[in-house]
Parts: sequence; structure tokens; C-alpha cells
Amino acid sequence: MMNLAIVEAEKAKGEIAVGAVIVKNGEVISSAYNQKEKLNDVTAHAEILAIREAEKKLDRWRLEDCEMYVTLEPCPMCAWAIVQSRLKSVYFGSYDTNYGALGSVIDVRKLANSPLKVYGGIMEKECDLILKKCFENLRK
Repeated sequence: MMNLAIVEAEKAKGEIAVGAVIVKNGEVISSAYNQKEKLNDVTAHAEILAIREAEKKLDRWRLEDCEMYVTLEPCPMCAWAIVQSRLKSVYFGSYDTNYGALGSVIDVRKLANSPLKVYGGIMEKECDLILKKCFENLRK
């Protein structure tokens, strides 16, 4: 499933290359990539957009039977939305040592005593490479 999140991240032209997919019972129910610049919306992170799409598809905000795959460890805003949406687990690729909010810098699960399971470093090298290329392109 991380492969699908990587495909999403590669769509994020002119954005920080992050992709996310949400899965229920082994089936992808939503996918998204960062679109902050495109949508002129500070909340348009891949995780938030994927959560919104999953909520619409399931017609509910509680996603307790779903899992998220995301190429970069979620920031505090996204991590809190993940906790609040009751996702069962999150699998992420790259660790974010600046803003990571599921263990690297802070762990928002502690604020809510959340049972969310988190697995980091999934296809980490591939996810790191996407971000490296993204920042090289943005600096040009």
C-alpha cells in the first residue's frame, strides 16, 4: 500500500511531495497528495484530504476500521486529525525530525490517550528519495 502513497506523492508538483492512502479491509477507499499551493488552503495536506475523502465515501467521520499509509510522518495538525478520526493504524515512510508528531518530535497520541498504532520507516529509502528530489526541484 505504501507504493500507492508514493504514486500519490509523485503527483504533488510544486508542493511538498507527500502522498496518503486510506485502506479499509484491504481496499483503498481514498487517496490524496499535498495540495496546499494548488488549493490555496493551509489544511490541504495529503492526510487531511484523504481523511475527508474517506469520510465522504463511508458517510461517517469515525474511521476506526481503517488504516492510513503516508509517505512522511504526519505533522501535528495531521496527526491530531488522524487521532480524532479514530484511524486504527498509520504506516509512514520518512521520519520527520522537524515536525513529526507521531513519535519523532512529539507524540500527539499521548494527549488523547489514543490506541492508534504507528509503524514508521516503511519503504523509508524510497520515501526519502521522493522528498529529496522534491526539495531539489523547489530550490530551482
